[in-house]
Amino acid sequence: MSILKVSIRQIKAARALLNWSQEQLAIAAGISIPTIKRLEAQDGPLGGREETATKILNSMRAAGVEFIDENGGGPGVRLRKPKPEEREV
Repeated sequence: MSILKVSIRQIKAARALLNWSQEQLAIAAGISIPTIKRLEAQDGPLGGREETATKILNSMRAAGVEFIDENGGGPGVRLRKPKPEEREV
């Protein structure tokens, strides 16, 4: 299984879709705000420690973000369709 490479731009786009600040991402991921700020100050692939990147990606996925691989159309992000049990009535 190949590991999906996620860029800082995808992280920022995912935050925008969720309407999350850097502080909200830090809380959701259980990492420090300075770490988020440092990572987002760069461009290119999500760097830092693998554990940190995993926490960021897992928190965003849990909130409904899907990261889209390059797959010929370019990388991106989108919000997952809510499952029937997740929809509000």
